[in-house]
Amino acid sequence: MEPRLYIDVHILQTVPPANLNRDDHGNPKEAYFGGVRRSRVSSQAWKRATRKRFAEHLPEQDLATRTKKIAAKLTERLQQRCGLDEDQASRIAAALLAPLGISAGKKAGDTAYLFFYGRRQLEDVVDLIADRATELAALPDTDLEAQIKDLPVQEKFSTGHPLDVALFGRMVADIPSLNVDAATQVAHALSTHATELEFDYYTAVDDENTREETGAGMIGNIGFNSATLYRYATVGLHQLMDNLSDAAAAVDAADLFVESFARSIPTGYENSFAHRTLPSFVAVVLRADQPVNLVSAFETPITTTTAGIATASAQRLAREHTAAIRMWGDTPLYTAQCHSFDADRDDTATAAVLKEAFGEPLTFTDLRNGLRAQLTTALQQERA
Repeated sequence: MEPRLYIDVHILQTVPPANLNRDDHGNPKEAYFGGVRRSRVSSQAWKRATRKRFAEHLPEQDLATRTKKIAAKLTERLQQRCGLDEDQASRIAAALLAPLGISAGKKAGDTAYLFFYGRRQLEDVVDLIADRATELAALPDTDLEAQIKDLPVQEKFSTGHPLDVALFGRMVADIPSLNVDAATQVAHALSTHATELEFDYYTAVDDENTREETGAGMIGNIGFNSATLYRYATVGLHQLMDNLSDAAAAVDAADLFVESFARSIPTGYENSFAHRTLPSFVAVVLRADQPVNLVSAFETPITTTTAGIATASAQRLAREHTAAIRMWGDTPLYTAQCHSFDADRDDTATAAVLKEAFGEPLTFTDLRNGLRAQLTTALQQERA
């Protein structure tokens, strides 16, 4: 078996009344776990929030986009780079994409599914015909197809992946050769305790109402809940290396993922709830055996305590981590943590339990720096 290295990320984050990720009825998503109803935020919602945070750190051209409108985007690039009009560019774009065999969507010009590609990959496709675009635009359809069908368009979308495609992967159901195995798995965030769905009945006043006109200008309901969430994700460094073929880029991607995952939050109804918080606990655990999700710590739901749900959750998580190591004997290669529980003297017991399980507390910056050093060393040893 080839060497494997997993980066497990464990986070506890308390969110006030909010509706981060709504279901088909517009209410916050929920799930049964441990026999009680919990608040839930889907992995898809948090991955999108992570990708958006990720994008703040890199130039747009170094990132990917996920869209059904790849034909329109390619047409736009052909117009801008080759000086073609829209009809000419559209014909060439269709001819370039046709050999890929991506199914057409219901709307003209759309693909049947979202296609995740790097912006530089699209530029690489334009490079294939940029110096003879005018000549190709003058050809009849059959001659144009003949000139283009053997160009390595698929190869351009299969190499040189940006960091976000390497991390989150790409699935094209009907063209397996375009798939990219994701290096990251993200669990659905789950509250460590039972939650109840509540409703905010709101009214909006019409500012121009006269005194004689009574009543609200608008009324409605928004479902919400509040929760302390356990969030978990894991990154396979070995898969990142396969996708990127560059050790420095793999370390950058893993580090940026940890930063973006920890600091991101879905934006559902954020104007109504201003729910953005930061985690009270973040831990990274490097493992050479397998990823380990510690959600079983909360199979018995936390109940209200005088110390607070977040504190009880942190203690429960630390003990689960310690118990798992004792039971299975799979000592992690490296652990690091940062938390806010020692800010209050009442949390010294929590800080002690966390220290025993995950080591000395660090700042988040030091946690990232330590992780980068560990990953760099691991990759150097693998290549030695």
